[in-house]
Amino acid sequence: MRTASSDLGGYMSGNRWISYIKKIRPYNIVKGVRYLRHFGWREFWIRLSDRMEPEEVPYGPWYENHRAKEPELERQRKHRFEKPVTFSIVVPVYCTPEIFLRQMIESVQGQTYPHWELCIANGSPEDGTVVRVLEEYAGADSRIHIRKLQENGGIAKNTNAALAMAEGDFVGLLDHDDLLAPNALFEVAMALERRRDAEVVYTDEDKVSEDLSEHFQPHLKPDFNLDLLRSNNYICHFTVIKRSIANQVGGFRKEYEGAQDYDFIFRCTEAARAVVHVPEILYHWRVSKASTADNPASKLHAYEAGRRAIADHLARQNTPGEVTLKKDFGFYRVTYPVRKRELVSIVIPNKDQKETLEKCLNSIYEKTTYPDYEILIVENNSTEKETFDYYRSIDGKRNTQVVTWKEGFNYSAINNFGIARAKGRYIICLNNDMEVITPGWVEELLGVCQREEVGVVGCRLYYPDDTIQHAGIVVGIGGVAGSLFVGMKRGHGGYLHKADLMQDLSAVTAACMMVKREAFQKAGGFEEKLAVAFNDVDFCLKVKEAGYLVVYDPYAELYHDESKTRGSEDTREKVRRFQTEIEYMRGRWTDILKNGDPCYNRNLSLSKWNYSLKS
Repeated sequence: MRTASSDLGGYMSGNRWISYIKKIRPYNIVKGVRYLRHFGWREFWIRLSDRMEPEEVPYGPWYENHRAKEPELERQRKHRFEKPVTFSIVVPVYCTPEIFLRQMIESVQGQTYPHWELCIANGSPEDGTVVRVLEEYAGADSRIHIRKLQENGGIAKNTNAALAMAEGDFVGLLDHDDLLAPNALFEVAMALERRRDAEVVYTDEDKVSEDLSEHFQPHLKPDFNLDLLRSNNYICHFTVIKRSIANQVGGFRKEYEGAQDYDFIFRCTEAARAVVHVPEILYHWRVSKASTADNPASKLHAYEAGRRAIADHLARQNTPGEVTLKKDFGFYRVTYPVRKRELVSIVIPNKDQKETLEKCLNSIYEKTTYPDYEILIVENNSTEKETFDYYRSIDGKRNTQVVTWKEGFNYSAINNFGIARAKGRYIICLNNDMEVITPGWVEELLGVCQREEVGVVGCRLYYPDDTIQHAGIVVGIGGVAGSLFVGMKRGHGGYLHKADLMQDLSAVTAACMMVKREAFQKAGGFEEKLAVAFNDVDFCLKVKEAGYLVVYDPYAELYHDESKTRGSEDTREKVRRFQTEIEYMRGRWTDILKNGDPCYNRNLSLSKWNYSLKS
């Protein structure tokens, strides 16, 4: 699993250069030139350095240790399901190399779960080798059904022909040169037995070399994540859909050729009662030189089709949004417009630190383009004369008001106090040591937060040295919760561009987050038992519990000079208080801490914050 952390020159040792050069092949040189032209020098070097970062836990050995071994596979073969379902695996075939075709078919025949049929639509009737191989397998196995098409109608049409043959309860989508792990259908069947309302199921996947000698680039996915799906077709492989749902939505649409599966997944997940994720590597995506898995530029039309698929999905959901392609192939940005200009209240707790607060306020005054906002400074226990002099100079001016909290320090109580006095329907909780980078930051947050299903929106924050301080929070990292990609250099996207993508998370930091007032009230505000630590995590989890999404939005960026105002845990009282807050979180959120953050993946490390594999 690759992580991004550095510019090429500063970290590239001579040995690593030599090692990398030895791996270069002529095709990789061509590929590199193509990427250089697309990205330009600066972004090309960033992506190259990302690729050259060593895997903290090498995936090849990890996969060998974690894949299902023969004793487990034999146990699965003997397992008896209470209500077994039948899977129809649909495959469109076109001029598939013989070895790839045989391996694909045999990966289905090798399933430990017996209730399946393989429905193959052959769009290359003139290819004698393909016809011969298909007839051979169909003649030997009655579960394999072949339909010979008159001509190649493209992926969408050919897949629909295979789908029309299906008679199973669920249909699974398999490409003609890819492979299923032997336990793929068993694990999906187990998921369906646990969740009777599931109508779409998807699994994790990896890539495999043409000769099957190397497994690499594991895609370890979160549970269903609406905003991530609108950023990238992360569901992809292996996807299984209830056949009635597949038929209800009308199958695949030719006008989305190249992204027909993305469009299909959107329509199926919209119609499904429940979408379930199986966090196991159960699909192996074969990489060939012509495939989009290794050469994204080979099918640029597919990314435009993907953009249209997202736009049409938004239209069906009555959600205004502009979809644009990001620089990285296959990734998208949705910009949500401000539907209605409403007052936004910015609540900033402050104790002394006059210069820090002034820098924060000046960045708001100078860079904020949204006109309808108010600022509430919540004074708490300042002692310095210059602080009160500054308060007098700003109070009542430029929509800024100073209100006073008269009790001891309690971050949760102070924010609850300030929010209770705010007039806006949307509140931005903001630390005093923040500096705005993005001029349209309020519009960006508000456009997302005005969506009916969203309760909280968080930002991407940087330390003053342009390394990431916050790109979302994962529950469980570091014992209770921790921020993602801490210390990664600005401009890097991290694992599968996660730092650069809008997505739903379990929590974001209250150093800068927008909250919908209704969500704040339903969640009961900040928990005042959590005076210093984890109050934002607890609050976000309560917002999710109330039925709202918590969204990480990387397109609103600020600096966070955290060291300026953060005190150290250097007294016995502070250590005891911190331990009490840890115990509160462990007691209140036992399930998510035990079962894992649904916006993360149980196969990922909780001692790192860069999507490293769990060793």
